[in-house]
Amino acid sequence: MTRREPKVVVISDTHLGTYGCHAKELLQYLDSIKPEILVLNGDIIDIWNFKVRYFPQSHTDVLRKILKMASQGVTVFYIPGNHDEKIREYIGLHLGGIKIVEKLILKIDNKKYWIFHGDVFDATTRGTAKLIAKLGGKGYDLLIWLNHIINKTLLFFGKEKMSFSKKVKSGVKKAVAWINNFEQTAIDLAIENHYDYVICGHIHQPQIRECTNQHGSTTYLNSGDWIENLTTLEYDQKAWSIYHYEKSKFLASVPKEFKSANKEPNQEALSEIPESIYELMPI
Repeated sequence: MTRREPKVVVISDTHLGTYGCHAKELLQYLDSIKPEILVLNGDIIDIWNFKVRYFPQSHTDVLRKILKMASQGVTVFYIPGNHDEKIREYIGLHLGGIKIVEKLILKIDNKKYWIFHGDVFDATTRGTAKLIAKLGGKGYDLLIWLNHIINKTLLFFGKEKMSFSKKVKSGVKKAVAWINNFEQTAIDLAIENHYDYVICGHIHQPQIRECTNQHGSTTYLNSGDWIENLTTLEYDQKAWSIYHYEKSKFLASVPKEFKSANKEPNQEALSEIPESIYELMPI
């Protein structure tokens, strides 16, 4: 497979270390691109729900792949989110060629970009509400695992897959209102500060849309996630697009890193992750 070369790629909410993460698919995607800039926009490693007994080889391989990309000249920025907030202790440092930053202000093709994860707008990630959110995260992980088992059964009988979590979110008015408020807050602040684009993650809702209020306009983008949507944002030929992973595109070419993707985690593989990253994971 010929590697595509988008100028900028933004990935968020991969939640490595959880049952719902599509690490194998993410590894295939990463192997298919060679961007100038790769932005890891939060919740890459799910430290909230991390279990040392569950970190498969494919999850380790994703980290190794990102480090390899950084060593080969790709400029990699890591903006921690709420699920990997522990990494915020390292803001300002370079780790294996990866620049850890709180937020990112970029100028690309004479346009000004404001890139951040988005949990700063979320009251449920702080104080007592944070404990409830962590418990909810574990429940969400269980829901995704059950959904995976049920979807295998549905596919066996020739039925279409379904998403429990999407149905729950779309059926709860408070969740819909919260997402709308999140997006509007980001949009209003971007316009107020004269950013041409604002790029977020956090809410697992891939989107690109032009937004206007009485003070001006901006373009709001969200990279989605690698739990349900399997999406990233790509900037190429002076235009942004949402990349949706499609398994059929990768059937003809399987990267070398995939040879061990189905193996269980082992200590030798984990030892290849830089110690400073591994220590962030509570055991």
